[in-house]
Amino acid sequence: MFQVVQPETVGLSSERLQRVSRWMAQQVSGERLAGLSVLVHRRGQVAFSECAGEMDVEAGKPLQDDTIFRIYSMTKPITAVAAMMLYEEGCFQLDDPIASYLPEFNDMQVWAGGEPGQIRTVPAEAPITVRHLFTHTAGLTYGFMEATAVDAYYRDHKIEFNPGSGSLADVVKRLADAPLLCQPGSQWNYSVAIDVLGRLVEVWSGMSLEQFFESRILQPLGMADTAFHVADSKLDRFAALYSPVDGSKLQVNAPQAFARDTRGRGLKLIDAPDESTYTRPASVFSGGGGLTGTMADYARFCQMLLRGGELDGVRLLSRKTVEFIASNHLPEGNDMAALGQPIWSETSTDGIGYGLGMAVTLNPAQAQVMGSVGEYHWGGAASTGFWIDPAEDMFVVLMTQLMPSSAYPLRRELRVLTYQSIID
Repeated sequence: MFQVVQPETVGLSSERLQRVSRWMAQQVSGERLAGLSVLVHRRGQVAFSECAGEMDVEAGKPLQDDTIFRIYSMTKPITAVAAMMLYEEGCFQLDDPIASYLPEFNDMQVWAGGEPGQIRTVPAEAPITVRHLFTHTAGLTYGFMEATAVDAYYRDHKIEFNPGSGSLADVVKRLADAPLLCQPGSQWNYSVAIDVLGRLVEVWSGMSLEQFFESRILQPLGMADTAFHVADSKLDRFAALYSPVDGSKLQVNAPQAFARDTRGRGLKLIDAPDESTYTRPASVFSGGGGLTGTMADYARFCQMLLRGGELDGVRLLSRKTVEFIASNHLPEGNDMAALGQPIWSETSTDGIGYGLGMAVTLNPAQAQVMGSVGEYHWGGAASTGFWIDPAEDMFVVLMTQLMPSSAYPLRRELRVLTYQSIID
């Protein structure tokens, strides 16, 4: 599917890239992953693209270039791009209160203590702004965090942006009745904020999020296999979803989140392709985690960003807008750790800022992970990931299907293996 060039022509070592191949094989043989795909792109060319293992162990189907994956939170950067396309058209300013467009967010209350069912609140000191949504500083959360009474409120009131939960507008209205976790702008908390941003895309554009994605991003970029559900004609390419047999849960605030036992422990099926909710058309279009897609499609999205908003004659954003997206937008130039999030998934957040819908590397040494200043990235709940490094004119995409994403330090390991292959 990809035309792969000799790595040395783009400053990478063929011999050293074989370490990526061996690592991929080890993930499968060690039963950490059922299968995975990795793509390395530099200087406008694909220098490495390989698949290993199976997309469906039970069916004995090998993982292939056109396998369709649940990309979960790798949907967020696509939603951010959609919103910034409308920003370029003058539809909003980043410091606009979201209540100007979604009145249900007037008069928000903030959790001040108490357990589920006995929550105490105080009035919000400032309105939630559009920038707060982009940067996860709105005071929102996720029900699956299972850390606070606010998370429990989300679960109890079914504040979930799942494919069949009503409509996006309905879920957002339920969300507006929930207490905020903290005062807007005061903390970084991973949350449903980008789902709310997706709802704003609908309000600003007059289209459903699905329609906007298809007409303004996916079709123009040729991302033909990316959608909120997998069509019947493509089900034979849809991967199964697995978890470790030990029943691991997402770790977000403990050192063990990226220092766990790295030995394979076996896999269990948690979402079969023919039984998945993704086989049915969605009613809630989750801009925070609802898309499925292929390696090829997401590579085109990354290539568009690396090229400054344009690909094959199609321009979605200006170069300056992409640079703005990839700048650190956290208050006073702080990293995520300074705003209360010392660990995220398998990675320390020291030296990691947050742009508009994606994390941004401020200091690789502080972050304890190889990379470049200005590189931006994110991942998905099923252990997928990508990073775009303008300094090296390079991007990398990892596709697999293992939940939770903190089960193994896959993305940290792959960073080392790809960066060590640079020889110029």
